[in-house]
Order: sequence, then structure tokens, then C-alpha cells
Amino acid sequence: MLFEILTLFPEAVKGYLETSILARAQRAGLVEARLTNIRDFARDKHQTADDRPFGGGQGMVMKPGPLCAAIRSVLPGRVILTSPRGRPFDQAKAEELVRLDKLILVCGRYEGVDQRVIDLLVDEEISVGDYVLTGGELAALTILDATSRLLPGVLGSQDSSQEESFGDGLLEYPHYTRPRLFEGRAVPEALLSGDHQRIRDWRRRESLRLTLLRRPELLERAQLSQRDRDWLAEMAAGLEAGREPGR
Repeated sequence: MLFEILTLFPEAVKGYLETSILARAQRAGLVEARLTNIRDFARDKHQTADDRPFGGGQGMVMKPGPLCAAIRSVLPGRVILTSPRGRPFDQAKAEELVRLDKLILVCGRYEGVDQRVIDLLVDEEISVGDYVLTGGELAALTILDATSRLLPGVLGSQDSSQEESFGDGLLEYPHYTRPRLFEGRAVPEALLSGDHQRIRDWRRRESLRLTLLRRPELLERAQLSQRDRDWLAEMAAGLEAGREPGR
């Protein structure tokens, strides 16, 4: 899958692309990430890519000329602008985007971009959360990372992405490693039992427990078996009685 990242600050993105899983995925030919400096498309000697907003106000706005030229240089492809007013990004969106062959990520900056760029060339605005970042580079990397790890072979195991938080609509269960006892806290007995079904049951109950406690709204759209529902009913009863669901 090809990711085109358009930014005013390519150095802010480059380092992340050259490390860890993304670096290995690119070397293996599973992912290709290209950086385009929007300033390269400015026509003045200072490579000006922003200007004051019409109507007054604080901050600067990304100019339409350089940005439109930069986007057109990498078309065709689906164009996404990172923006705090965009549709919230989630796992379902990542699973939608991974079906594309090419994704163009435009990193917003300053107070935003000239609306005419959006009207002419942007297919969708996406937000990674209800907060404001200094620039869209972190948001673009979030989208790239969450999407690319769904590609076959990127994580090294077909099951890895499904076992993570949100893979099945629930939060992920806790993890433990050696030693068995650390500062008075022991690894749950189920994980040491060698009984694979018991381990699966423990992990499923923990996913349900954490989701109920921290993100109960996720349960409304999660795929739950009757056994899951029975466990949740038991946990909910405990909560009503003032007890946190036990492990």
C-alpha cells in the first residue's frame, strides 16, 4: 500500500518512518511511504506556503496555490486532510482505508487550510481526537500506522492485529511476563495453568471486564456470544452492588 504524506515539515515525519515495524514493512515491500514538501510548490523565493486570513483573526492559513499543486502532483488517490473538525478516526476507519491501494495524507498546519483546497481536492477530513495539535504530522502518522499494521505480513502474524484492543471491538486483556512474582504481585494462576481453554476464557473475561469499566459504549457494537453476555451480566451485578468485577 502506498502512502503519500504532504507536509510543511517532512523532517518531523521522516524519523518515525525509518524505525521499527514501519521500517521493516517498507523494506519488505509491504508499505511504501513517500514524503512531499508542500513548500517545494511555492513560487516565491521564500517558499511561502501560508498567509493571513481574510476577515482578520489570529494565526495563519495555508495558501491554496502551493497546497493544490502539491496534491495534484501525487494524484490519483484518496485525499485525506488531518483536521480537528474532521470525522473521528477509529479502528473501523482504519479497516476501511486499508482496502485502498493508495492514500494521500495532507498534514494541516496553523489555523487550517484555505477552504477552496478542501472543496476542490480533499475527499475527507479526519480527526484523531477532540484536541488541537500543533500540526497534522502526528495525526497523519497515527492514521498511517493504524492502517498499515492491518496489512498482511506487516505484524508478522495474521492474528496479532485481531488480538489487540479494538480488534474485536473490545479493549485488550492484560499481559504478563517473567518473573512470576514481582514486588508482591503474582501472575494470574490461569496464565500458568497450561490449560489453553482456561487461558482463553481468562483473557476474554478480562477484555470484557476492562471494556465494561473503561469504555462501556464499545459493548453496544461488539460481537458478543451468549457466554460473553452472561459474564457481563455477572460483572454488572457486581458493579451495582458496589464491587469491581474481579479477575
